[in-house]
Amino acid sequence: MKIVVIGAGVGGMCAAARLAKAGHVVTVYEGSDRVGGKLRTEWIGRYAFDTGPSLLTLPAVYRDFFLKTGKHMGQEMEVVSVNPSFDYRFADGSQVKFANLSRFETLKAITKSFSEQSAKQWDSLMRVAEKMWDISREPFIESELKSPFSLLKRPTVIKDLLTIAPWKSLRQLADQELTDIRLRFILDRYATYSGSDPRKAPAVLSSIAFVEEAFGAWHIKGGLGTMADAIYERCIKHGVTFHLSAPIQEIILTKGATTGLVLANGERIECDAVISNADASFTYNSLIKNDSKKVKRVRKKLAKTDASLAGFSLLLGLRASEEPKLEHHTILFPKDYDQEFNSIFTAKKPVEEPTIYICSPNDEKMVKSENSVGLFVLVNAPVHSEDPTKGWDWSNEKFNSEYANKIIDQIEARGISIRERLESMTIRTPLQLQESVNAPGGSIYGSSSNGARAAFLRAKNRSPIKGLYFVGGSAHPGGGLPLVGISGEIVANAIGNAQNGRPDKH
Repeated sequence: MKIVVIGAGVGGMCAAARLAKAGHVVTVYEGSDRVGGKLRTEWIGRYAFDTGPSLLTLPAVYRDFFLKTGKHMGQEMEVVSVNPSFDYRFADGSQVKFANLSRFETLKAITKSFSEQSAKQWDSLMRVAEKMWDISREPFIESELKSPFSLLKRPTVIKDLLTIAPWKSLRQLADQELTDIRLRFILDRYATYSGSDPRKAPAVLSSIAFVEEAFGAWHIKGGLGTMADAIYERCIKHGVTFHLSAPIQEIILTKGATTGLVLANGERIECDAVISNADASFTYNSLIKNDSKKVKRVRKKLAKTDASLAGFSLLLGLRASEEPKLEHHTILFPKDYDQEFNSIFTAKKPVEEPTIYICSPNDEKMVKSENSVGLFVLVNAPVHSEDPTKGWDWSNEKFNSEYANKIIDQIEARGISIRERLESMTIRTPLQLQESVNAPGGSIYGSSSNGARAAFLRAKNRSPIKGLYFVGGSAHPGGGLPLVGISGEIVANAIGNAQNGRPDKH
């Protein structure tokens, strides 16, 4: 088959490499001048920053990809464990470090920092999260999610529903299992992994905490962006053709089926199938000009979703200091976590006192001098919009600069020196993410997981239009490196099944 992929993000490239190895002719059209989508490691002066994903979980997803398409992952890049996985710091001055790949060590740390009762409660919660993961992994994550009714056919459906408790939010689970507000903050944070509000996101997202603990937190030497380069090289090895700086104008539909593309320069490309690695809302609303009932139905469904949160980030180049080095991942929680979600999802305004994530890789390949330290600082933010009822206008450079300095003030107030060591600072806003990767509003994960039905409102991998497929963070199973990689595998298998004469229901 002749297959065209829109966008050279990780999901699109993973699907492209798998399909090319299977013998298909695959061409990728990317609107920007680089591959990788949101996954990138950028050099600014003497400092490198992971400006997209900065943590690899479920590495088996990519071990499988590299193994199935050629050499083992370990031969392509150096993957190292991050221990401790996270350093959590709280407004009251307390702190706890979660160990990587060891619940025993994490529970010891919780006991030491909080109490033995808190450790027992976290252990109990992780046992619940493990059961949720075991139930949800195959039908919800590793397979196409066609409809809620397909899940009702499972022989263990009643037991599964009682375990997953789709009527329960992550916050309700936290309130039920944990008495220490600090542990509840930590659990709440896993909602933000999918750009969601813990008060609305389903309790099953607690399984992310289990996955992180059980399968580890990992870093790739030189920055996670090196994995995008390795996936690109794997595509090239199998004959995938790339066209960069080649934006798409339209997806051509003929008699209700996908038959090709029109590039922005007017060139028409014929093909047998199209895989969109672009945002699903952008694809349906901007690239598909057809107003058929099928298209209108999907547009209406996508319109019901809440945009995921966006991010405001600082890329800070610092001179090294004599103060203790930060761990790879540090989280500074505010006194009031709820005001963050109220500000983003209700008021649509930047958070006054946000949770601050700091990534400080202990990686000699990410600096050009021993006396240099690069910090990537990220705070959750509302999406960009000139309509104040939908988001915040991030085009005001004066405000952005003032907000950046406010965040630095808050970091320094927590005992981490910045200004006296600062050599360079680059500000990145949701508007810039929107412009660089066509993510509407700068939404990091496409749609959020707010509500039990959110997973079913997300774009399906196999669209209702024959020959059109979706990969990436805005499609099933969602955002984040593991899920994006899985989406590429799901789509490659779906196209393979269709070619082999197996059911291809649209």
